[in-house]
Amino acid sequence: MVTRILARSFLMAAMVTVVLGPVSSARGGPLEVMQGSEIFTPPPDSEIPKGPFGDLVRKGERIFTQTGRFAKHYVGNDLTCESCHLDRGRKPYAAPLWGAYVLYPRFRSKNHMVNKLDERIQGCFRFSMNGTPPPVTSETMKALIAYSFWMSRGAPVGVKLKGQGLLALPKPASSPSILRGKKVYAARCALCHGMHGQGRTSHGGQVFPPVWGNRSYNKGAGLYKVAKLAGFIKMNMPLSKGDSLSNQASWDVAAYVDSQPRPPKPRKHPRS
Repeated sequence: MVTRILARSFLMAAMVTVVLGPVSSARGGPLEVMQGSEIFTPPPDSEIPKGPFGDLVRKGERIFTQTGRFAKHYVGNDLTCESCHLDRGRKPYAAPLWGAYVLYPRFRSKNHMVNKLDERIQGCFRFSMNGTPPPVTSETMKALIAYSFWMSRGAPVGVKLKGQGLLALPKPASSPSILRGKKVYAARCALCHGMHGQGRTSHGGQVFPPVWGNRSYNKGAGLYKVAKLAGFIKMNMPLSKGDSLSNQASWDVAAYVDSQPRPPKPRKHPRS
């Protein structure tokens, strides 16, 4: 009888953790709890409902994949949301939308504030897009939030999921080398991103994004941090061949790419 009561108590506690909200530590922050051993699968496009909500979700996906076309007033380079959040925001370890939506609002050390998801997206436009943050009440923001919400349907709230964010790549055996990175870049990256980091275009459209220069992310972007870029490269590059570079090579390429010229960080903003 006692065993049954204890088992039921543990089961109820687990259900409350997943369903009702974030898991918190004694210090008030989210615990680093990995939910399950399998990677979350977002709902397929075929399940997007008809009606106003479905229309907004589809609009958000168009903005996400063709940002310069459908949100051109807010974009200052040749990147799209999908340039960093691969496979329409679905790919694990490429900062997937389903792993982000469920963790906001959250405290961010970048600006020492609790940010909502719309504020986080505004930061992406300022830094990764080197552009202008869309207003919270804009149709662009409403659509992107709807798309993010849809992608996370069924995901537990406040729990770190496997594949969420970027891989925290262990420090390499040797300090990252720009010279070694340049050689790896020429052999494994330049085919898509160009020898000068300019990316590739076809029929007037950007096929592969520029990774440095005036048309790439600025010095305020998350990927301007070598550690973050190394984790992104390790799991995602070369495209469709993720986890094929060694940890050392990933760090070296990241150091090389982030050593190249790019736009400066925008002036400090109170909610950046």
